[in-house]
Amino acid sequence: MIKGLIMGIQFFTSIPIRYEVPMDRPHIHSAIKMFPMLGLLQGILYGVFMYALLHWTPLSPLAVAFFVWLALIVITGGIHLDGWMDCSDAYFSYRDRVKRLEIMKDSRIGAFGVLSVMVLLSAKFLFIFEVVLWSVDETFILIVLIPFLGKMVMGILLLNVKSAKEEGLGFMFQQAASQRTLWNYPIYLVLMGLLILWGWSNALIGFVVFIVIALIFIIVMSRKIVKWFGGVTGDVLGASVEGVECLLWMSVWLWHYFVMG
Repeated sequence: MIKGLIMGIQFFTSIPIRYEVPMDRPHIHSAIKMFPMLGLLQGILYGVFMYALLHWTPLSPLAVAFFVWLALIVITGGIHLDGWMDCSDAYFSYRDRVKRLEIMKDSRIGAFGVLSVMVLLSAKFLFIFEVVLWSVDETFILIVLIPFLGKMVMGILLLNVKSAKEEGLGFMFQQAASQRTLWNYPIYLVLMGLLILWGWSNALIGFVVFIVIALIFIIVMSRKIVKWFGGVTGDVLGASVEGVECLLWMSVWLWHYFVMG
């Protein structure tokens, strides 16, 4: 399991770990099982970083928001943003599925990819800035939950939506797993819920809302992904992570207005 987590860190973050994990079926299987723990690690980094900037530096809220926003890009290495841009170019081409897959394979980025990533990053910056302004203790718990659930959504889509092609990173991960791979995801949710209830009960409503949003996203996107692209690919999964995490950041923003406000 530890090697699976290391593989996830090496694939989906820019954190340097000088340890070679074999790219075989058992280790890929373990990496998928550890997706939520990978997201939890990312979330802890984001939450601690925001807390440190707010409480231990003289930086303005705008500067704090900028550096947290930048950390989201740096820590992931922009890997999911690449998928977001490729999928945007393919989707907005309004071509058939085959042509869309060809567009996603193209290493060049088109106008729609650039525009879509500008909108995505701008929206995230807005949400982060206002969250910084309204932050309370529970804010940091909700921030930790964003990549935790984002990676969980990625694992569920990976194993519950057919592959669009028999090649690529997404297909390789899918072939190494089975439905039993996800048995521990509900356990992660229960343990996280108990931890929040015990230490930060005011954030429990936010956690429940997050789960509902993630479930709706999975149900809707499971159908749309097949309709638009014929199934999942590495780019589609990356775009899905960016999409659901942006929705969760928006939820944190709204939570401060309508619950804490």
